[in-house]
Amino acid sequence: MKRNSFIPIALLTATFAIVLFVSFRQARSTAQEPMCHVPAADPELAAQHVQPPAKGCVFKTIYEGEGLDSSFVLATPGPVLLSEERGLAWLVKAQANNGGFGSGTHARQDIIDPHAVSADPATTSMVGMALLRMGNTLENGEHSATLKKATEYLLGQVEGSPKGAINITALQGTQIQSKLGANIDVALTAQYFSNLVAKLSEQHPMKLRCMRALNTCVAMIQRSQQSDGSVQGDGWAGVLQSSFAANALESAKAQGAEVDDESLDLARDYQKANFDVGTGGVATDRAAGVTLYAVSGSSRSSAMEAREVSEVVVQARKSGKVKKDAPVSVETLEEVGYTRSEAEKLNTAYNVYNSAKQQAQDERVISGFGNNGGEEFLSFLQTGEALVIGKDDGWKNWYQQTTGRLVSIQNQDGSWNGHHCITSPVFCTATSLLILSVNNDIEHLLAQGAVKYRN
Repeated sequence: MKRNSFIPIALLTATFAIVLFVSFRQARSTAQEPMCHVPAADPELAAQHVQPPAKGCVFKTIYEGEGLDSSFVLATPGPVLLSEERGLAWLVKAQANNGGFGSGTHARQDIIDPHAVSADPATTSMVGMALLRMGNTLENGEHSATLKKATEYLLGQVEGSPKGAINITALQGTQIQSKLGANIDVALTAQYFSNLVAKLSEQHPMKLRCMRALNTCVAMIQRSQQSDGSVQGDGWAGVLQSSFAANALESAKAQGAEVDDESLDLARDYQKANFDVGTGGVATDRAAGVTLYAVSGSSRSSAMEAREVSEVVVQARKSGKVKKDAPVSVETLEEVGYTRSEAEKLNTAYNVYNSAKQQAQDERVISGFGNNGGEEFLSFLQTGEALVIGKDDGWKNWYQQTTGRLVSIQNQDGSWNGHHCITSPVFCTATSLLILSVNNDIEHLLAQGAVKYRN
């Protein structure tokens, strides 16, 4: 009897395992709309000055003649949805009374209780971005109240900062600062406000205040920029601080903030210089000796320019402006209409992006997943966002592989934590949720990378 009863149990177990596996491998069915964690269309949204998402997350831009093929957007696998729900339920409980979230100090990494540490802007910004990406706004969504409190905390930090400062907090020695850089708070806060204002209509009562905060952060980043394009106050992996500062300037510019073009170019050039296309060598002296940190930053900072090159050359081939088999090269870009210096710069970005993205996804580079610190989680996030901004179909393979790994290392209570360096469960959980839900932000990321074609 015991043996006979064991057989159906074994069959059921095997069937469940197969279904779970297929749910990760099959990103979307032809009959299914992409699943995006955004609020449903609501007639009250207009009155609340919230911009509703496009149906099905299909992106269309005034810069391009055609909308994005809907196959670029993946459905969220069931196990990922469950993982997100568990992670978000844990994360919102970590909010402090002042609306912020904290990672704790580098000196006391043994303290993992989120309510036993001080709130800091960097961690709060990561949580805020995760809440936004998972469909919450200042008025709508299950956790809109949590997001609003976090936003008020960040606005208070920015508005209360001294004139001429290069960071928005007097806190020192946080886990995030020690590992990424002393001024990481302002870079991540700028990124948060860029993401937030993108979701606010011009008439929204918070739009002007948030734009002012964004411009304040941009000015701080530009004041802290050094002659090589990096940001002052390197931490253990300072290249990541500079990479996030470059990302923040790029995102802020897309939202109409007061970004100096020379400062943005310098920041991008610094990231690209960490990767040598000719040799495949990676400069890791400011990346704590870790290849992943350097190449993820290089791919992220060159994605927008690489996409411009790809789209412009394809368009020129179709129109007959260049030969149908014209390669991507400095000469081809000159034929399209760029100056020599512009063509050289864009061609470098194109080559850096395509080489760095390969290394960033190499199994030998990402090995160790499951024994990572928050820096690794951030690097994976940068790689994924770079692929989306670059309109690179390779993002789908990255998404399936990375989400599968993340789900497998989630803690029983729904959180994630680092095993070295940045160990904070709040910071790591927020970053993990940003990775898992990146497919919800396709429109926003693609809009950031959109380019105008030249006549």
